[in-house]
Amino acid sequence: MLTTLAIDGYRSLRSLVVPLSPLTVVTGANGSGKSSLYRSLRLLGAAARDGAIRALAAEGGFPGTLWAGPESGAPASGPVQGTVRRRPVALRLGFGTDADGFGYAMDLGMPIPSQTMFGADPEIKAEAVWSGPVLRSGSLISERRGAIVRTRTGAGWLTIQRALAPWESMLAEFGDPDATPDLLELRSGLRDWRFYDSVRTDADAPARRPAIGTRTPILASDGSDLASALQTIREQGDPAALAASIDRALPGSRLQITDHGGRFELSLRQPGMLRALSAAELSDGTLRYLVWVAALMSTRPAALMAVNEPETSLHPSILEPLAGMLVDAATRSQIIVVSHSAPLVAALERSGAAVHVLEKVDGETRVQGQGPLDAPAWAWPTR
Repeated sequence: MLTTLAIDGYRSLRSLVVPLSPLTVVTGANGSGKSSLYRSLRLLGAAARDGAIRALAAEGGFPGTLWAGPESGAPASGPVQGTVRRRPVALRLGFGTDADGFGYAMDLGMPIPSQTMFGADPEIKAEAVWSGPVLRSGSLISERRGAIVRTRTGAGWLTIQRALAPWESMLAEFGDPDATPDLLELRSGLRDWRFYDSVRTDADAPARRPAIGTRTPILASDGSDLASALQTIREQGDPAALAASIDRALPGSRLQITDHGGRFELSLRQPGMLRALSAAELSDGTLRYLVWVAALMSTRPAALMAVNEPETSLHPSILEPLAGMLVDAATRSQIIVVSHSAPLVAALERSGAAVHVLEKVDGETRVQGQGPLDAPAWAWPTR
């Protein structure tokens, strides 16, 4: 389980270290940095697929994602003024875990000028994998500095005889079961992270259309296989819990999945209606709730699931059942919820979730109430 998330130099997150629990809620006013924290998790997950640099490009490029304020942060008072940079440009992301897991951090920086049209791509300057919550010399397992990777073995440190390109992550490129089993385990864990943040419910949403039916233990990020995912829970999961979760939010409603020549279609039979309503006829809120049912009751729980603003389009009466599903899912997966819904946050906090309120002070995102000595211990790898 992740116990710490650390971000340095990313958008408004100049230097942030956040403690994590089995169920963590991140909230705050609009513009406080919630989305940036969520995106930083996505970037870490992309490292295991060698896609962190591509993910940064999708956000507008490396320079546009860097902290734009003074290197040491904005002053407590007085005008903001530029200063001479003393440290290299860096965007650093990392996480620590409990004693049974592996922590990871990466340091991205500006490339060395050369004759290439890809000069705006960042380079991975350093990476580190360690055991437990904090990087220390005694807990270090593997490290990458520049193009060179070395890993700890029973006989001492082994330098891997293959230079990495500046855009390649050691997590994506190395994972030999014999030479680097810990890297392989960490990569597998990161690839199991799931993110749900942009499931459409408009009239043309994929979730509204019939789709080829196949066993679906993991709902697609766009919800296109919603009918198959719900039917999989019925047949391979807990059908009673599935029916109860729908009834709690939509009293008297019953799920119906029909097969039309191999294509599964979702519909909902509701009290007082002479026929079931198809997915195309359901309200945005009803459809979105069914998406959360499918995601959170997955028959193959994720190591970590991050959900961004799950309250979107939901009626206030549905927030309590949603909170109950999130709490239940946190018994099988580590859950991180980003939300600005006060009722949902309150419901989750009453159920034991750790709640962190973000605030922006002089352009910099901070955890409300977290003093200089309150943040979890953290150390970055050196270049």
